[in-house]
Amino acid sequence: MVREIIHLQVGQCGNQIGNAFWKSVVNEHCLTNTGKFKAGEVNDEDGDGIPDELENIGVYFRPTNEDLINCKHVPRAILVDLEPGTMDVIKASNIGGIFKPDLMVFGNNGAGNNWAKGHYTEGAELVEEVLDKVRQEIENCDSPQGFQLCHSLGGGTGSGMGTLLLLKIRDGYPDRITTTYSVYPSPKVSDTVVEPYNAVLSSHQLLENSDETFIVDNEALYNINHNVLKNQSPTYAELNSLVAQVTCGITASLRFPGKLNGDLRKLGVNLVPFPRLHFFLISQAPLVSKEASAKQSCKVQDLQSQCFSARNFYSNVKPDDGKYLAAAFMFRGPLSTQEVDEELDKLQTKSADFFVEWIPNNIKSSIITTPPKSSGTSCTFVANTTALKGIFQRLATQFGAMYRRKAFLHWYKGEGMDEMEFQEADKNVRDLITEFQDKQDAELEEEGDEDEDEEDDDI
Repeated sequence: MVREIIHLQVGQCGNQIGNAFWKSVVNEHCLTNTGKFKAGEVNDEDGDGIPDELENIGVYFRPTNEDLINCKHVPRAILVDLEPGTMDVIKASNIGGIFKPDLMVFGNNGAGNNWAKGHYTEGAELVEEVLDKVRQEIENCDSPQGFQLCHSLGGGTGSGMGTLLLLKIRDGYPDRITTTYSVYPSPKVSDTVVEPYNAVLSSHQLLENSDETFIVDNEALYNINHNVLKNQSPTYAELNSLVAQVTCGITASLRFPGKLNGDLRKLGVNLVPFPRLHFFLISQAPLVSKEASAKQSCKVQDLQSQCFSARNFYSNVKPDDGKYLAAAFMFRGPLSTQEVDEELDKLQTKSADFFVEWIPNNIKSSIITTPPKSSGTSCTFVANTTALKGIFQRLATQFGAMYRRKAFLHWYKGEGMDEMEFQEADKNVRDLITEFQDKQDAELEEEGDEDEDEEDDDI
């Protein structure tokens, strides 16, 4: 039995990233743009008569009848925005016909880059309608595993309404895993002045209501395009396809049969040592231009070293600024388990200084035999590192500079927000930075020290 995931994409950025993700998933599962299966070259590793592409397709798609090969597959996706423009673009795109039209929920006023509008006024009016759609989709599942949300934290809808939805889903389905793909604002690629406010208020909510948050940073995506892909003027479509690659890598073990499979809960159990530290750094290999990727295939060692290199990180942080608490490598393609284990063992030994010493064996691996369409093998790296404190420090500094002068605050107060909420969010994010620092500085206690402590207790 497959364990289904309900996908939500909120706001303009969330919908664009989500759309790129669905394009990749449709391609990987050999579906047409209308959701029908393209019978061509198919893999059937276990010889059960069902192509591997269709074996676990129910995780993200709802088949319209029992015959998986000849039926239509409809994405379990709910598309949300507070203005109709984004939905019109998606409907007009070549993949628009695959989505169920009544799962597109939109308002008419927009959030105007204001977190409070998305969370308290405009978004609150629309949220019950979205939750009804979520309920319908959950009822169509046999064994729902959880939710994934694509959104950005700089604007109004993705940050304000996205976190409101997360809060409501956590209340309604407390035992399900909630993961978010969150695009954090960065200083060089800034679209709006109030980004620090929106991002800190959102981070406050993500800390409380998300189980796993994968951090994507626009500046890092531009750097990958410039330095790795040698593409000097990337379009949003190219940036979004980078995010889609990593999302497909993270979810591949749910969608395809493999030697060592993981799911959202396993990922969380292995990567989240403390409940508040559930923010992840992600990277992908191989990252090559479309021309160069024509069936390029890399060895395990190449994939692992590229993923571990800061050039491929999707967040603009330096690995030297922190230590890894835990990490997971997800390999795709016909790779040997022994080779993967050996390479990761070498990495753990060679890069011991980059990992905290009080969590032994903190690298997890999984191998999915179905390769991506773009290359013969690939690897996705997900890490819980204290270096991510840099992103929150940057936001807290910018937030403080504006909040001290009460700049732009009247826009938020006008929607019914209280200043106390700003102070609370700021404190929560600063506490998170301190927590990261404490875990980084923690040393492995010598056994002798522990014995002495016990003797002291006896006295």
